[in-house]
Amino acid sequence: MSEYDSFVRDRLPPSGLLPEFLFDLPELHYPDRLNGAVELLKGGEPDALAFVNDHGRWTYGDLDQFSGRIARLLVEEEKLIPGNRVLLRGPNGYTLFAAWLGVLKAGGVVVATMPLLRPGEIATVIDRADISHAIIDSRFIGDFRDAQEQTRSIRSVVKYDGDYGKGELESRTAAHEPLPPVETGRDDPALIAFTSGTTGIPKGCVHFHRDILAPCDSFAKHLIGMKPGDIAMTSAPLAFTFGLGAAFLFPLRAGAACATIEQPSPPAMLGAIAKYKVTHLASAPTAYKAMLATEGMNAQPTSVRVERSRDTSLDYARDERESALAQALKTLRYCLSAGEHLPEATWHAWKERTGIAITDGIGATEMMHIFISAASDDVRPGATGKVVPGYVATILDDGGDPIEEGTGRLAIKGPTGCRYLDDPRQSDYVEKGWNVTGDTYRRDAEGYYWYVARSDDMIVSSGYNIGAPEVENALLSHPAVAECAVIGVPCAERGQKVKAFVVLADFAEPSEELADKLKTFVKEQIAPYKYPREIAFADALPKTATGKLRRVELRNR
Repeated sequence: MSEYDSFVRDRLPPSGLLPEFLFDLPELHYPDRLNGAVELLKGGEPDALAFVNDHGRWTYGDLDQFSGRIARLLVEEEKLIPGNRVLLRGPNGYTLFAAWLGVLKAGGVVVATMPLLRPGEIATVIDRADISHAIIDSRFIGDFRDAQEQTRSIRSVVKYDGDYGKGELESRTAAHEPLPPVETGRDDPALIAFTSGTTGIPKGCVHFHRDILAPCDSFAKHLIGMKPGDIAMTSAPLAFTFGLGAAFLFPLRAGAACATIEQPSPPAMLGAIAKYKVTHLASAPTAYKAMLATEGMNAQPTSVRVERSRDTSLDYARDERESALAQALKTLRYCLSAGEHLPEATWHAWKERTGIAITDGIGATEMMHIFISAASDDVRPGATGKVVPGYVATILDDGGDPIEEGTGRLAIKGPTGCRYLDDPRQSDYVEKGWNVTGDTYRRDAEGYYWYVARSDDMIVSSGYNIGAPEVENALLSHPAVAECAVIGVPCAERGQKVKAFVVLADFAEPSEELADKLKTFVKEQIAPYKYPREIAFADALPKTATGKLRRVELRNR
């Protein structure tokens, strides 16, 4: 490369603050010269299905050609040079992901943003990453323009029109020949993924071209096992690395296909699963619980036999027609949950209703994707799982030393790791070569990891350590509770007391009597000292753009 923008390279952490990287698996040995977009597109035959949604069907050849034309537009008309940062903004779709691949083919660095971000939050991302170019869905141009007015770095903006195929990007690239991909290195920055801001100002996590492939060749290869003909879908936005991997990177690496939906409400997801014959679904725990409560799934008169693609069958209730869930289950065979802890009650409810054991996992934006998980016969309800091949994990005691079994802070090493963009919090996340996630876990004698709480979410009441997720899981097993969040609040007698914020199911009404019943119910499920001494009913819980609970906002109330 004759010209290169070294902004990101110049702002990587010094070597002494980087984690130790491991490449023990042969499949993680990548060549020095590597372009992540090119490698992903090798997964499928040119005429194989790569994308499907309400606007059409596209092959690997279509995706390769369109992303190459976008790369040429960026380089020849918009004067992008390798290393420039390109902001992407829009809901999940074919055009958005083609642009994602096109930026990499041009040698640029992708910075995707959550559709729910507001102008001030977008401006923070623009400033932190010194964005030079932007590709924006025209329906999201308003808040972007408001953000642009607060910043100065952007010199090129190209709009597109969802997947309707009639926007500026589509018309300007129509006559172009695809640009031969820029030759990038495996250790060249490929994307900056910003954290969802659950603990303050978002942090920019830099990932290289090899980091894009590593989760495909470790977690996805060993615990998902997609193949050509499979179709994956997620409720998470492409800007969230969980969604990016589960429904875009993983299927392409395996020669499978992606189905996208712009408004992933639980009813809409069930409809899309049936319509596009989705085989692999990735979503958050709250979405799985909400899908079980979707209208039409509680009908009871007669029974319908639903044949499954893995040669098993289940009985589901119906009245005049199959329920939305029953239709979805004709093809759906794999469910993945991450983003936040999967309550055991939700796991059991989904398994009993669908026959599918949800694969739980813990990942982090800093680590690109999931590093502890279990699938199929290895699942232990309530446990997150074991270490994903290619990674190692440990529990750190109060002194920061590894222990074989017991409870402490979770620490990880593997082929991916934390590289914050010019951020002093790097030293908070990386200790002695370990990526320390901020989660408290228990490891048992069999090597399974059991989530206890976020390290800053432990409640100490009358000398007892109480994990908020355990109390939440107990509450969620009550039929009147749709969602809940538990925090510790100051208490003169106990130091802290357990307080629960509860969102009720549609049929329930808030009352002191119901609050008392819920307290009693929790006492019957777990040790009585853990029950919430205070319950507040809420219409909704505060969440980030990725759907993660913002406990800090509840504490600030």
